[in-house]
Amino acid sequence: MIELDNLCKTYEIGEETVRALDHASLCIEDGEFVSIIGPSGSGKSTLMNVIGCLDVADTGNYYLDGMPVEKFSDDELARIRNEKIGFVFQNFNLLNRLSAQENIELPLVYQQVPRQERKRRVDEALDSVALKKRRNHKPMELSGGQQQRVAIARALVTKPSLILADEPTGNLDSKTGDEIMLLFHELHDQGNTIVLITHDEKIAKQADRMIRILDGKVW
Repeated sequence: MIELDNLCKTYEIGEETVRALDHASLCIEDGEFVSIIGPSGSGKSTLMNVIGCLDVADTGNYYLDGMPVEKFSDDELARIRNEKIGFVFQNFNLLNRLSAQENIELPLVYQQVPRQERKRRVDEALDSVALKKRRNHKPMELSGGQQQRVAIARALVTKPSLILADEPTGNLDSKTGDEIMLLFHELHDQGNTIVLITHDEKIAKQADRMIRILDGKVW
């Protein structure tokens, strides 16, 4: 599903050149549950942004489902993000003025999915994260763990081929973090491909395979 070949990415910070990715290569198969682990400043956020089509590398090749991502236009990258990739972020990224079900429905609105189909998919997503009874609650009325479940349901509702989770337990206590990881395992058992970005060794070890990154180098 994911093939990164010799990717390099640098940033200019003042007079310093930072090599965020240094000839990084990796492969992730369809249906895998993979963690990418590294300390702060290791390049894992840049790697996540490239995998998620939020950024492009300076050199090298990225193939997603066999397609050369670097050749796509901005509009095509936006379509891929909306249709192929489900994002789960550390800070949940929910809209506070919307209810749980409205937050989950939003990507389908952007895709112009018909109303009845949107309702069916939102119900299915809420059921998958055990939050049907909280569907009308706004984010501020939910616990951190419940907010992350809403974020996961929002990622699932478009039926993406890839779930990309960036530090999904980072703002949660250990018990709630364990519950969220259990949910990821259930989603993986259902056939979802999951790439989880983390700095936490305990979390990373729960994936089927760990990929380490340090100073932009992957191994």
